[in-house]
Amino acid sequence: MISLDTLSALLSISEADLIEDLVIALLASPQLVLFFEKFPGMKKALMCDIPRWKAEIAEHLKTTLVPAPLNQEFNLFQHYQTLDSSPFTAALPTLLTELEQLASPFAEQARTLMENSDRQQMTPAQHTLFLQRWRLSLTLQTMTLNEQLLEQQRENLLAELQQRMALSGQLAPLLAEEEEASAGRLWDMSRASLTQDDYQLIVEYSEFLAGQPELMKLAQQLGRSREAKAVPAEDAPLEPFHQLEREPANVPEEVSGLHQSDDMLRLLPAELATIGISELELEFYRRLIEKRLLTYRLEGEAWHEKITQRPVTHQQQEACPRGPFIVCVDTSGSMGGFNERCAKAFCLALLKVALADKRRCYIMLFAHDVIGYELTADDGIAQAIRFLSQRFRGGTDLAACLDAVLQQLQGKAWQDADAVIVSDFIAQRLSETLIKAVKQQQQHQQQRFHAVAMSAHGKPGILRIFDHIWRFDTGIKQRLLRRWKR
Repeated sequence: MISLDTLSALLSISEADLIEDLVIALLASPQLVLFFEKFPGMKKALMCDIPRWKAEIAEHLKTTLVPAPLNQEFNLFQHYQTLDSSPFTAALPTLLTELEQLASPFAEQARTLMENSDRQQMTPAQHTLFLQRWRLSLTLQTMTLNEQLLEQQRENLLAELQQRMALSGQLAPLLAEEEEASAGRLWDMSRASLTQDDYQLIVEYSEFLAGQPELMKLAQQLGRSREAKAVPAEDAPLEPFHQLEREPANVPEEVSGLHQSDDMLRLLPAELATIGISELELEFYRRLIEKRLLTYRLEGEAWHEKITQRPVTHQQQEACPRGPFIVCVDTSGSMGGFNERCAKAFCLALLKVALADKRRCYIMLFAHDVIGYELTADDGIAQAIRFLSQRFRGGTDLAACLDAVLQQLQGKAWQDADAVIVSDFIAQRLSETLIKAVKQQQQHQQQRFHAVAMSAHGKPGILRIFDHIWRFDTGIKQRLLRRWKR
């Protein structure tokens, strides 16, 4: 049994052209056109999916077997086209019987061709015509089969795209906004098979985040904490330097082009010539009234260079490349309620920053066990939903969390990562061994540890090991103060 791909190749049917036509028709569908107009940032990401679509469709055609009747008919064709006219004429009755048994579309035409030919001996021209018509019939059958399979693939692709467009269109205003890079990454992450009810959690926490702008601002500040910045050198001397500036100066008028106007003093000679032609005189006055006569454009200003001086300071550049996020979220019982909602919303805010900056975002939940979710993976949306579905009811094991972070930082892909611990930091003291290991990472590997403290009662001894402490007090008093300031 041969595959459809092999049969198409033997019959010289270009499957690549058929697949190309399918993709072009798919991209021209009204749903996609309207979607790209609304979310232009996702069009580039979708175009990157086209090679994968083509490869998947081509692979499907290669693995699809030809139906048994068509396969048998093609085997007959291969056999009979090797026969000369005499044996071919002798075998025609048997061939007609076999074609009728296979219910071939060519059977009736074959009988007509045989009846119109010399039953004793087919001429070479009749023999060639018979084989050509038979090959054409096989080609049409193969094309029909290809079109049926491609139509099925088109429907499958369209269903996938509609699901991804619904997901991306719902989440783009929440996670990607108008940035092309983040919109493209969100499109790549939308391949997971999800329904609207599945990603409703992301919508709910995004709405909660919108009501807590301080959390989003905190995430943006944390995301910029490794940006490169210029630092003035100590005791840098001042020195003058030359700078070129431009300033306007009055000069005689100069011609700078043509335009339409009613300025009679600057008419082109061709326009003046029309006044002396009686047939064009009325047309000249009409264009004069409409200010559509061609005239010279003049400008009365030019620019020249002026040299000035001002003091400057020598500066040195502190290079701080931005790496991925490893975010550890405390899921203890004391982090429940409003703290839990803030922690999850803050992780969504970091995901938004990571998408915009093309960074990775890995979430680790710690209580008694440590569970990881990579929110920027190909199935990041599904992992984000699983993360948001978790409940904070365990105990606080900060030591196990930091051990897991240190182990994660050993990976080559995470060597430039920022570690972020989200907790109320009401926990047991850390061992000296663990503190020493964290300090070693900070000093030798230049990796930063951030603490997002959601309580004013966190233990200072624990917080001392962090490079930065970002405070977001979730107490009633601070919540009321933030609301009052807004």
